[in-house]
Amino acid sequence: MPNPLPAAGLALSSLTLASLTLANLGLVAAPTATAMAQATGPGSYSGVRAINLARNTAIKLNGGLSRYQPAACMFNTSENGGSCLVKLNQRGYLYRFRGGAPGWQQLGRPATTETELLVSPDGRSVTQVLYNGAPRR
Repeated sequence: MPNPLPAAGLALSSLTLASLTLANLGLVAAPTATAMAQATGPGSYSGVRAINLARNTAIKLNGGLSRYQPAACMFNTSENGGSCLVKLNQRGYLYRFRGGAPGWQQLGRPATTETELLVSPDGRSVTQVLYNGAPRR
């Protein structure tokens, strides 16, 4: 089904369009498991938002890019963070990753910081910073 709002510059997912169409008919439908997996799975809009928000939050918490660089996995948007994504469930995206001075990974230096945080399922807010300190293990 074509996007009914292209002139306004709004992009709607097929899940949203299906929901709007059903709502207009007075019907209520719960998203299928497949639709939810596509909406929150690897490479989804919410997944890309979640990893970007998690990475940028860690950068801010640790003094900015001139002082801190997160692990390379936090730049892997096509897989929502790859090995940095610990869990994805109804509570959201749980990330755990290390970081250090700019270039730490490329130069083979040890990480100086570990960050663990939970991002909402829609990827729009950090709901909890669980840890931000020295590497735990």
